[in-house]
Amino acid sequence: MINPNDVFSRSAFMKIIAAAEEGDATSYILGYQVKEYFPGGYLQVGSQDRLLHIVEKPGPGDEPSDLVNILVHLHENPEELLGHIERVRSTKDDVYECALASMLTAGRRIKVVPYDGFWAPIKYPWHIFRVVEYFLDNAEHSIAPSALISDRATIEGKAILGDNVKVFENAVIRGPVYVGPNSVIGNGALVRDYSHIGSNTVVGYSTEVKHSYIGDDCWFHSNYIGDSIIDDDCSLGSGAVCANFRLDEANIRIEVGASPVDTGYDKLGAIMGRGCRIGVNASLMPGTRVGPGAFVGPQVCLHRDLGANKSALLDSRYTVEDNEARLDEGKRRELLDKLRG
Repeated sequence: MINPNDVFSRSAFMKIIAAAEEGDATSYILGYQVKEYFPGGYLQVGSQDRLLHIVEKPGPGDEPSDLVNILVHLHENPEELLGHIERVRSTKDDVYECALASMLTAGRRIKVVPYDGFWAPIKYPWHIFRVVEYFLDNAEHSIAPSALISDRATIEGKAILGDNVKVFENAVIRGPVYVGPNSVIGNGALVRDYSHIGSNTVVGYSTEVKHSYIGDDCWFHSNYIGDSIIDDDCSLGSGAVCANFRLDEANIRIEVGASPVDTGYDKLGAIMGRGCRIGVNASLMPGTRVGPGAFVGPQVCLHRDLGANKSALLDSRYTVEDNEARLDEGKRRELLDKLRG
């Protein structure tokens, strides 16, 4: 039983398989020792690493231990587990945990297997950064034979460039960086510091992408994208900026439900859903969330979250009158003569 929202190293699976081969328990679950509060299930463990109880999301200060339940579990009798799942009743999102408690009550032995390898739970979007960093740190420098790199482009550090990637003149890639198949890094663009660029994406002229996750089929032109998470099929008009740093230099806090959550980052840009369009010269403030299919109009300074399929448009009014000004063409000729020497 594996949680698809979490990322583990190979050793997680090797450890639990080895424990099952050597042990005599009914089930085996991984336990991870945390140094600070994590909003998950905590384990009470008895002698010989035997599970006594799982406390689901106890709240800071009420944890029964510092061991967190990691959902890489192995059950010798899955049919019995399914039977317990069918029988338990709960109004919370903890039916599986209740089934494990039911198995314990029935006398089944569940062993906790200690695990200290890589683990990255993706509970919030900014957790993606750690996963990207892990994969890039463990990847090898690789440039596909079909990639076209200009002689006047610069590639420094570890870079993974997929099939048919094009890197134009004066572009700079400063790794670790991943660029997916068929993507384009345009003239004068800068991609750096653990950035992930998906496939069929255009990082256009004079755009900087720093420590960001960019999906597939995205388009950029003369933009700054710092510490941002941008889903597939998004585009930013010329001059649009994803700001990533508060003026007071404090950590970025984002509301989850009714409670603000400290992201742990003092640099965090926009979090953008699929199919967003950002107009020219728009500014997205640090930690701003833009829902799927949303449009942010030209020159808008977005400092609050924008819901899915919503538009934020600036009501820019101006008047049209007859132009009665008369320009002195001599001034322009005089200036041009000075420039020519």
